[in-house]
Order: sequence, then C-alpha cells, then structure tokens
Amino acid sequence: MTAELGPVPARALPASARAPGKCILFGEHAVVHGAPALILALDLHTQVVVTRPSAGGAAGPAPVADNPYLAAALTLAGRGPTDLEVRAVSRLPRAAGLGSSAAFVAALSAVLSADAGGLDRPGLAQRAFAVERAAQGVGSPGDTSASVAGGYITVNGPAATGPLLWEVRAGSERWDVRRAPDPGWSWVVAYSGIPRSTAEAVRAVGERLGRPDGPALLQRFADVAARGIAAVAAGDRGATGHLLTENQSLLRDAGVSHPRLEALIEAAAPASEGAKLTGAGCGGSIVALPVPGREVDLMRRLARAGAVPFPVTPAAGAALVEPVFG
Repeated sequence: MTAELGPVPARALPASARAPGKCILFGEHAVVHGAPALILALDLHTQVVVTRPSAGGAAGPAPVADNPYLAAALTLAGRGPTDLEVRAVSRLPRAAGLGSSAAFVAALSAVLSADAGGLDRPGLAQRAFAVERAAQGVGSPGDTSASVAGGYITVNGPAATGPLLWEVRAGSERWDVRRAPDPGWSWVVAYSGIPRSTAEAVRAVGERLGRPDGPALLQRFADVAARGIAAVAAGDRGATGHLLTENQSLLRDAGVSHPRLEALIEAAAPASEGAKLTGAGCGGSIVALPVPGREVDLMRRLARAGAVPFPVTPAAGAALVEPVFG
C-alpha cells in the first residue's frame, strides 16, 4: 500500500510540487450520482513550479484567461493573475481521461497552500476539488482526491474497504474517500488519440439515466463497482477482469463508448484479463489488466492498434518537491 503522506508544510515561494494522474477502474459517471468508484493514482505525474514574477516580466492575465484551472486556483487563493509565474511539465496527455487537470490542480494547490502557511491533507483534497469544480462546473472529487492521496482509493465505497481518508463536500453533496488495498498489480492504460469530450459524455449519460430504466442502470453501475472493489481488494484477477468487461458493457449502454475505444479493447483481449474505457469516455483512454507475463505483448498489441500505451503502477500523492531549486 502507498505510504500515507503528511500535511503540506509551510514554504515560501519559489516552490515546486508534483502530483499523479489517475485511472478510474470502476464507477465513472455513476459516482457523480452517489454510486461507489475505485480509482488508481498513476505513476505519470505533473510538476508545477511557482515563482514570484521577475522584474519587468510579470506573467500577465493572458495565460490565466487561457487556463480555467489556473484562474480558479488563483481566485480561490486570493491571488491576482499577475501575482505569480506558474510553469508546469507533465507526462500526462491532455484530454485523455487520465487526470491531467486533477494532477495540475493538486500540485498547484499544494504549492499555493505551502506559501500560505501549510495545509493538512484533507484540506488539500477539499481545496483541489473546489478548484476543479469551479473550472468545470460538474463532477465528483474522485480525480483530485486520487491525485492528493495516491495509491488506490474508493469514493462512496463501503466502510469495510479501508480507513476513511477524508470527506469532501460541495453544498449539500458529500463524498467519503477511503484508502483501498493495493493488490500489487501492474496495469496498462492506452490513449486512443481521440480527445475525450467531457461535456458530450456528461450529456449522454444524463439523457440515458433520464429514461424510465435509468435508475436500474445506475443500480447496475453501483453493483458492478461494489463487486469490482471487493475483487481488487481480494487480489482476484479473474473476477476483476470479468467485472472490467461488464463495466464496459454498461458504459456502452450509457452512450459514452467510442468505436476507437472498442477497437482497442478488442486488440487488448488476447493479452488482458479484461479492459474498459476510463474517464468520461467519448474518446480518451482505456485501462487493461494484463495477463501475468504478457504485459509487453499487451503493450505491443495496443501500439499496433494505434494507441499510446503506458505501463502504470500506484503512485504516491501530491507532494512538494525537494530541493525546489538547485
């Protein structure tokens, strides 16, 4: 299991932090409606460096205007668009469903919190979610909580899964975030090359759940997620693979799959226990659980099918980087 991290300590600028991306294994979309989700923090990171503006070289409002996440983070921190210079370097492809925005927000929030005197980890999770919600307008705290916590986490998961890390609130909404057991597996995520459309996906799911059988579909999502959480916690690869496939069938029914994603899942089948899209859908990425010993074969199959594959394992959560500068 990923070691739990302590609070973000106080540190004056300049400062740097990095945070991992994420992969939703079970429960995307349904988690917004209260169903459980299992999320893995990926060892693909974004690093953010924040400095005071150099003399005569203020960052100016244009970069902030172009980045709603940066704008939201500065606003919530009580900073102006020319107060700071922010630079980011990331291994996460954008619009791939792998948490590039959550990693950026978590790392930036860690630096701004350090400069403001430090913050405990539950507070950082709440702040990172507030920034992402302000920028996107919708969503659950799963992505940002995974980037803050690292390892495996559940959102709205059963109490028996693991200890409560924190509770995240937004108005009357509330989500419990818990630590989930690490089965010691490696995974493969593969970017399709089709930028995912969150707005399109959210609209499709909303329309689908609005049909007469929508509540029954949501219950099926919740059931598969609960069984998936239990299978991963038990280290049962066969059951996990079967449930990944079942979850993909539900996502297909919800209208958020894509022909490109289906082709990648088909290409992965001979070397994987199971695979599904991860994230909003309508493009983006898939996640596959490799058959033991066939990890390289799985990567090759996905690459030949035109995807960009990444082997991934659990990562530690958002943290300041030492030393900040040489």
